[in-house]
Amino acid sequence: MKKISVIICVYNEEKTIKDVVSIVCDYFFDEVIVVNDGSTDKTDDILNELSKNYEFKYIKLEENKGKGFAIATGIENVSGEIIVFVDADLSNLKEDHLFELVMPLVHKKADMILGQATETLIDYSINPFKSFTGERAVLKKDIFPIVDKMKNSRFGVETLINLYYQSEGKKVKYVMLKDLKHLTIFDKLSKQQAIKEFAKEGHQIALIAFKNFDLITSSIKNKLKNLKV
Repeated sequence: MKKISVIICVYNEEKTIKDVVSIVCDYFFDEVIVVNDGSTDKTDDILNELSKNYEFKYIKLEENKGKGFAIATGIENVSGEIIVFVDADLSNLKEDHLFELVMPLVHKKADMILGQATETLIDYSINPFKSFTGERAVLKKDIFPIVDKMKNSRFGVETLINLYYQSEGKKVKYVMLKDLKHLTIFDKLSKQQAIKEFAKEGHQIALIAFKNFDLITSSIKNKLKNLKV
């Protein structure tokens, strides 16, 4: 069995971080890394308290660097061959969900596993944003080549990862995480603040796609090649 590490990146998630970290630490992972991306709420206090009863590596960034930088920092500190990413704003996270994420990769059914929370605003089967999920499992050797690019990707990090895997012709598998709820910015902020944040995140995603047009071209070539086969 390959050594498995999990990375949890968190920014101002005082309502959910305790449950997420405690559940992940109770699972069979060899290593848990929590990256606090400059939180200004009670997240740091909660994590320090959790560290008294749970074993995890805590990395605290003094200022907010963005999700991409936090994920890259986590990857640079993992020792496992398999990396599982779990968002900090989940509700009803269970061990079964972690099992669903890890096992297809362990059994070599795909190069990247993307987990889909079923309790969302948009039905899973028609969700056009399902590839943006934060719940995923990958091999360290596959994702490490783009660590430096991730550092400036902010919220566009999932787009960058997806484009890179497509450009490399990697196989991606989706799994349903039954009853898992992933909070949206509309659950966390006022309507006006959420719309503003949503627009900012959309800009970051578009910017990453524009900066990595070469990956998009390679992805299209791979799809055309597969169609011919």
